[in-house]
Amino acid sequence: MDSLRRHLADSVLTSLTDSPVVFIQGARQTGKSTLARSLAAEVHPARDPTRQAARYLTLDDSAVLSSALSDPDGFLAGIGGPVILDEVQRAPSLAIAIKAAVDRDRRPGRFLLTGSADFMVLPKLSESLAGRVEIHTLWPFSQGELLGRRDTFVDAVFAKKFAPPSAAGQSMPELTTRFVKGGYPEMLRRKDAARRRAWFDSYIAAILQRDVRDISNVRDLAEMPRLLALIAARAASLLDYADLSRALAMPQTTLRRYMALLEATFLVHTLPPWFVNIGKRLVKTPKLYLDDTGLLLHLAGADAARLRRDATLCGAVVENFVVMELLKQRGWSNVRPSLYHFRTHNGDEVDIVLEDAAGRVVGIEVKAAGGVTANHFKGLKVLAEAAGDRFVRGFVLNSGPVAVPFGKNLLAMPISGIWAGQGA
Repeated sequence: MDSLRRHLADSVLTSLTDSPVVFIQGARQTGKSTLARSLAAEVHPARDPTRQAARYLTLDDSAVLSSALSDPDGFLAGIGGPVILDEVQRAPSLAIAIKAAVDRDRRPGRFLLTGSADFMVLPKLSESLAGRVEIHTLWPFSQGELLGRRDTFVDAVFAKKFAPPSAAGQSMPELTTRFVKGGYPEMLRRKDAARRRAWFDSYIAAILQRDVRDISNVRDLAEMPRLLALIAARAASLLDYADLSRALAMPQTTLRRYMALLEATFLVHTLPPWFVNIGKRLVKTPKLYLDDTGLLLHLAGADAARLRRDATLCGAVVENFVVMELLKQRGWSNVRPSLYHFRTHNGDEVDIVLEDAAGRVVGIEVKAAGGVTANHFKGLKVLAEAAGDRFVRGFVLNSGPVAVPFGKNLLAMPISGIWAGQGA
């Protein structure tokens, strides 16, 4: 899997040509270090053959961490040339030294940083490097990356004309295999289900014991695995703090702090609601997702057989899968739309709303089964009415074999069309 080129690579390379600091963030084991090292070797000789490739140092190494913490300025001075600093959230005090170095010399591409925590929740980094850094988020592999194909659905849906894929869609059994594997590089190497379960157990423990503690002063994390399991059981549903608090017998203040940590370490993602009034989006109830369906199913204690017989679980997994695929594509998108969900007081809803910078809106409803009827477009029509002339088109993604129009700018389309390529 190390040989697969990440689609985010071109965006990061562009950033390295004009930004003195580039930060690649994302959950552990998504391939940040591999990506950073491959790009550093590529960009520096390409720009200037006389310059050395960037040196790689990881703050997971105790000696490197000790040096960075004890004398940040001396640590950077000793490096000299361009550098990759891996897991930089472990030494946030480096930010002031990096700021000083950049202010003395703003040549682009000097610092390529990676971190397993959201840049914006690391105050020493975000405050010190404001205006000096460009941020990219690396998620687990997208389906297009696994196939060596650039998946650009989130851009194509905003085009003046949209050409649905001509290739037959994948059936639910074929899709289920993708859901179970997920996109973590290590999961794709492990063929045995028991070995995948063992990896996920160790992975979750490592994040809770290392990354969560690195960015917080929370020491009692005994309830965090239970919270993760409960989130998996409620994936693709509205985030109800009162319900979670009762189920865990946990104060809401503690619960909210834990949720913030899970989002900051990229295990959990929330989608805010879409409203015509932008201000309302910040205060209404978001929907809840895990960053990977392989992780979701592991936490739920479910396998492919259970997924096939449990319609409720299957529906949540399919929606979670589509949301994350679109978030991944956003990383290398030209349009870079924001993602929301839509729900009215009357119960009409659309699973995913994409909105571009101009306010144009695309609605996406996700359905596990293949039989689509006009009734499945009800929520999309309500969204279209609310958005007015800003509405571009709406989709019902499903496990059927072909794309079928259901009126002007309304289309039922196979789920696999989001990575199959338009008009393929």
